[in-house]
Parts: sequence; C-alpha cells; structure tokens
Amino acid sequence: MPFVAALSTQPETTPALDEVCSRVAGPVAEIPDLALVFFSPHHAGAAETIAAELQERLAPRAVLGCVGEAIISNDQEIEAQPALSLWLAKWARAEVEPFRLVLERTSEGFSLLGWPDGIVGADPASSAMLVLGDPYSFPADFFLNQVNSDYPGLRVVGGMASGMSGPGECRLLGSGAVHDYGAVGVLLQGPIGLRSVVSQGCRPIGRHMVITKAADDIIFELGGRPPLVVLQELWQSLDPGERELLQRGLHIGRVISEFQGEFRRGDFLVRNIRHLDQQTGALVLTDRVRVGQTVQFHVRDAETADEDLHALLRTDLGTHERRPAGALVFSCNGRGSRMFDVPHHDARVVQGETGPIPLAGFFAAGELGPVGGQNFVHGFTASVALFEE
Repeated sequence: MPFVAALSTQPETTPALDEVCSRVAGPVAEIPDLALVFFSPHHAGAAETIAAELQERLAPRAVLGCVGEAIISNDQEIEAQPALSLWLAKWARAEVEPFRLVLERTSEGFSLLGWPDGIVGADPASSAMLVLGDPYSFPADFFLNQVNSDYPGLRVVGGMASGMSGPGECRLLGSGAVHDYGAVGVLLQGPIGLRSVVSQGCRPIGRHMVITKAADDIIFELGGRPPLVVLQELWQSLDPGERELLQRGLHIGRVISEFQGEFRRGDFLVRNIRHLDQQTGALVLTDRVRVGQTVQFHVRDAETADEDLHALLRTDLGTHERRPAGALVFSCNGRGSRMFDVPHHDARVVQGETGPIPLAGFFAAGELGPVGGQNFVHGFTASVALFEE
C-alpha cells in the first residue's frame, strides 16, 4: 500500500508524535513523498514542534498540515478532544512541489503571490493541488476563480483550517515553516491516481427553473415570476416531511453545465439562501448569480446527507476499474455530531464503501473541491480525495 495513516489522542504533543510515528513505520515511511498532519487546537501551540519532528523523523519531500476543530483518522472522527492525525503517501513517479500563497497589494490591485512554478504547463488530467487555508486571511473564492480561469481542469481539494476564535490564531504547516495567515499547499503531478467526490448533502425538490431577472446575489424572477410565488406553489406540492425540511433550511442549486438534457445529483452547486424578501418576493443568496442560469431548490438533512455520500462514492467506485488505496476527507464543521445521530459518520461511510484504506482529514471552515469540472468553496459538504492503488 502506498499510503499509511495513524491517530493519537494523547493530550501532550511529544507523546502523540511518538505514537503516530511508531505506527507508520514501514516502506511508506522510508522517505515519503508527502506527510499530511492534522491536529486539534490542543496541539496548536506546539505546531513548530510538530513540523520539525516530522521532518527530522520521516524526512518527507513535503510536510503539509493545519489545525482543525475535529480530527479525522481512518474510521474515527475525534471531536472536542485532543487528536493528532498523520497520513503518509509515496508514489512511484510523482512530482511534489510545496508552495505558500499570500494576498498582497500590488500596483495592479490585490494579487496572490507564491504560486508553484510547476503549475505553468501542468497537465490537468494528471495534476492536482492540495490546499489548506486560513479562513480569516485567505480569499478562497478569489483563488479558485483564478485556478478555474487560468488552469482549467486542474483540480483543487482541501479545506480551510478551523478551531480558532480569531485572526492570527491559525496554524498552517507548509513550505518548511509554520504560518498564521495565507494558505499552504502542494502541487502534485504525475501518476497520482486522484479522484474526487464532493457530497453536498442535499437533494432537489420541485423542478428546475431559469433565472430571468437577477443582479449580483439577488434573484428577482424565476421563469418570469417572483421566487416567493414559486415557493408558495412548491409548498402546496410537498408532503409533510418535505415541508418540515424546507422550514429548517432552504437551499438553491445552480447547474454547473447547462449543456445537458436533464440534471442529476452532482450537477448542482448548492448555495445557502440568505434572505427572502416578503415585499418584493426576491431571494438573496450567498453567491452571485446571473440571468440565464438554471437553478433548483434543495433541502438538506442527516438522512439526505448520508444517502448522498453513499451514492456518490458508489458511483465513483462503479465507474473506475482501480480501487482507492488512500483517502483524504475534508468535512464541514457543521457535520459530525452536529448533523448526524451516529459518531464518525463521514469517515465510516468512506471506509464502508472503499474498504479500510488509510484515511485522514479534519472538520473544515469551508471545503474545497471540484463540481462539474470547476473548483468551488463549499459549506456542509464532505470533500473527499481518493487515491488509486
């Protein structure tokens, strides 16, 4: 197996490092290409020690990591307790280039500086970026829009660090140091066998419609009518269970690719509805929209989120010949015990579908992953990177 993972729930950092390093001993740990480490806020004060110890003990080509509100390892999701998760990868012919991105003001306005040199000319079919960012200082949407525009097809998977109470408290491990702002990442090129699954945990209700009047983040008309009127008609067609879900929280899904005869699971980018204006009947969203886009209302609950993750993983496994041998999971910090009645949900669903493969991740304050061939920041999702054997 080219991947290995280990977890420690020791409250002290040094014993935790001793435990995970001893558990990953073997061929993969002999100069791994990549070491990923995720740690709870209990270990954030020792981030420099974590980075230095992993480099000294394992000598990986790159170390990447961050603090997380809850930590994922194999089939465990450790919430509100000390945890340190280590994941190692070793490929036959992969190129691994670490980088750090920061937002700087230039003569032409704000720019992201620190892009990896290898991104120019990288083949999207055999390349990907793993990115971890500080939610207070890293403009994830701006970054992903630039990737989508300048490097179409290049996949970005990762998450925004969590478990902090304010700016300056973030701990990002990358490019040989510890940082409290910006983002860190690695550009992977070569036969890395990466597949991605982004489970947004929603299901559509009603029918899809075309936006006929909009400005910025406001939809004024759907099919020539105010959204409030459309919703009132939709309400009448729903059963009691769906009405309850709609009252808990309504979402809207925007079709990524309009060039389809019908739209299924995975074709929508789901966004929250911020406000419904009772006077004008307009919808205010958490994202920009434009006239001509196709949208559909969505609802979300634990049952739907569970079914969605299972279904997307089964679709992935059914459409690829090679099995996954390792996985990274970036789950929203609104999932876990906040959403599901059973513990360790996302980790155990992934391992239940793929088998007991080495897995690591954390609960993020925004998950990064591709939908419909473009990269986005998500909420309430599980963004999963599957690496083939």
